[in-house]
Amino acid sequence: MNNLKVHTYESAPEASRPLLDNSIKGFGLIPGLHGVMSESPELLETYQILHKKFQETSFDKEELTVVWQTINVEHECHYCVPAHAAIAKMMNVDEALTAALRNKEAMPTPKLQALHDMTLAIVRNRGVVSEAEVAEFYAAGYGPKQLLEIVLGLAQKVMSNYTNHLADTPLDDRFKPFL
Repeated sequence: MNNLKVHTYESAPEASRPLLDNSIKGFGLIPGLHGVMSESPELLETYQILHKKFQETSFDKEELTVVWQTINVEHECHYCVPAHAAIAKMMNVDEALTAALRNKEAMPTPKLQALHDMTLAIVRNRGVVSEAEVAEFYAAGYGPKQLLEIVLGLAQKVMSNYTNHLADTPLDDRFKPFL
């Protein structure tokens, strides 16, 4: 038993409360993931920073969704798959893209397919990818910057997916329609 709990604002360590204020400002509530992460203010702070930084990359909203959901689905994260489906909807990403990612179907464009394929290759092979895979990724219109930005997205998703696996984080009501 790991004894991880979903903290409320009141039960969270004092150092996590300003970070939970950020969560409330961004989401209107404290997502369960953030409640769990608040046990370690350092984890929650780093996760929030990585989330912000990944959103500032060169990827557009569809590409962000492809990277996030490719990793979430591959990691079989019971919490992040529906949570990011909700986030994608809030970002006005086509629901067909979210469904294709969830169902492991082809992406709607060759460029998004190349991003999906490279993300999977990086996750499955722990960053060891072939020259041919990199060449295909670059031929689709991406470059070294985007290759490294996938690593940033992966770092963020490892933190959330693994935390959710350890804690068996209950799904927030607002994400349940996206199961």
